[in-house]
Amino acid sequence: MGEETLVLFKNIRNPKYKKSLSDYRKSGGFKSLKKAFDMKPDDIIRAVKESGIRGRGGAGFPTGLKWSFMAKGTGKPSYLVANADESEPGTCKDRELMLKDPHMFLEGMMIGCYALGCHHGYIYVRGEYFPSIKSLNMAVEELYEEGLLGKNPLGSGFNLDITIHTGAGAYICGEESALLDSLEGKRGHPRVKPPFPAVSGFNGCPTSVNNVETLACIPFILGENGVENFKSYGPENNSGTHLVSLSGHVNRPGVYELRMDVNMKDIIYDFGGGIRNGKKLKGVIPGGSSSPVMTADEVDVLYNFDDLAEKGTMMGSAAMMVFDEDTDVVKLLHRITRFYAHESCGQCTPCREGTHWSRQIIRDFLSGNGSDEKLKRLDRVGGNMMGTTLCALGDAAAMPIQSFVKKFPKEFRKYYSNFK
Repeated sequence: MGEETLVLFKNIRNPKYKKSLSDYRKSGGFKSLKKAFDMKPDDIIRAVKESGIRGRGGAGFPTGLKWSFMAKGTGKPSYLVANADESEPGTCKDRELMLKDPHMFLEGMMIGCYALGCHHGYIYVRGEYFPSIKSLNMAVEELYEEGLLGKNPLGSGFNLDITIHTGAGAYICGEESALLDSLEGKRGHPRVKPPFPAVSGFNGCPTSVNNVETLACIPFILGENGVENFKSYGPENNSGTHLVSLSGHVNRPGVYELRMDVNMKDIIYDFGGGIRNGKKLKGVIPGGSSSPVMTADEVDVLYNFDDLAEKGTMMGSAAMMVFDEDTDVVKLLHRITRFYAHESCGQCTPCREGTHWSRQIIRDFLSGNGSDEKLKRLDRVGGNMMGTTLCALGDAAAMPIQSFVKKFPKEFRKYYSNFK
């Protein structure tokens, strides 16, 4: 098995670590927070920019740049909201951080709050993550008891509160503006942009929404030589480690912390132990169910934002779903499409109707009523959803459809009404 590069999982991989505040402090915890309180907020944002960290929630937008967009001098409070909804199928990395080492993530969030001038941060957690929610609540209580949250933590003169808010199981609330509406007590619907959350977010105030893994990286970046070390863990514009959720037909599924210069093929065959039962690899969904599928002969590529983009797909939430030679890709696509049809909020016509139509067309194939005309129609429906909706759910539903049709046309022909 390959060797992980442990930054976020350094405590989790330690069998003696007990997830307590005292153990986290023994491992060097909250030294970065203390250092941050001695820095100017703009200097923290500059360090995050220099590290090159890009958002780990899926979009891959530079975190430091996102923080620098926060509106200033508005006379309104600023907010930092942690997106812990993690509803992209195949993704389970944030769950590990919140469940097994919550203090690292919380320290990163606290540093982010200070850098953004935010005195009240919110964590929006997927409602089904009961053990993680319990773990976070216990950790936050510890921080208040020890004076690390509330008034004047570490003698900084900076008051800070954190509230944990649980969602209700809606995929759409992983989109930042829908998340903010849900946090405000409204129905989770994506907003029209502009204005962007950095200008008008939570309660109409400047807001930054960041992924759990992204925030968990901040204490390391602010540590000794953290910026340079973080940059060294990957090629240019793809710095740091990332948590890869590896699932499907591999011998060793799990969450692995890897550098950004690790080959995708090595992740499958070295870390994942190869395809189970001696089967051959057929394909990989590389970044959660919304990312375009890759065939077996395309996986010899570095697993990072830019190299995967050059292959016409994306790293997304770094959730690799591997499937073997016996997989029926039409059934697989039907399951994915059913999910997006169910989770569409219905606000945008192309997404509301397109996900429904595509599900029906694929169901026709599975009933043995496929045809060239229906295959072209399926591809066309997917194309009509791309770039035509308020949020990315339309794209998320369309990209698997178009990529499966393009990469595996013979699989669909097996379901033609005249197939022999």
